Amino acid sequence: MTPPNNPMPKPKSLWPLGITCAALLYLGGVGMCSFLACTHKSELVSEKYYDQEIQYQARIDTAGRTHKLATSAIATYEDSTRHLWIALPAEHAGKTAQGEIELYRPSAAGQDQHFKLEADASGRQCLDVAALRQGFWKVRITWNVGGMDYFVDQKVAIGPASLQAKLTALDQHPYARLKP
Repeated sequence: MTPPNNPMPKPKSLWPLGITCAALLYLGGVGMCSFLACTHKSELVSEKYYDQEIQYQARIDTAGRTHKLATSAIATYEDSTRHLWIALPAEHAGKTAQGEIELYRPSAAGQDQHFKLEADASGRQCLDVAALRQGFWKVRITWNVGGMDYFVDQKVAIGPASLQAKLTALDQHPYARLKP
């Protein structure tokens, strides 16, 4: 018996075409990621890395010396007057302190502010921060008394009391202690 003459051709499978397209898309994606990774400029790398590492170690030593004091420098924001009060440790009140106050905005580096430390006889200084944007700021106080350097890094919420309460709640969270 002879097979019937079928005028319809047998359908071709699309699997080889699909596998080839998937492989080409994968290789193209890997190639594009490799290209972007190689051409991306890393601004975090410094040519003076070694010098910065020595400065960082000096800052760690300075912070350790500050931690040994009976009291620490404190930055307090007063919402009613929009002033930031800096209070040096009680041990340094009445002594000549030279240094700098840096207001560092982690979310916007262009808004950072630097002030000269000019504490009064009680070791306090008032900064008008009405022009600063509301939000979270880091206050870094560096000062020198009697030839010894000291350093404090503190978070401050500039804005209404509700924002300050959020910062306090974040600092009290158990995972907040895990940060270096």
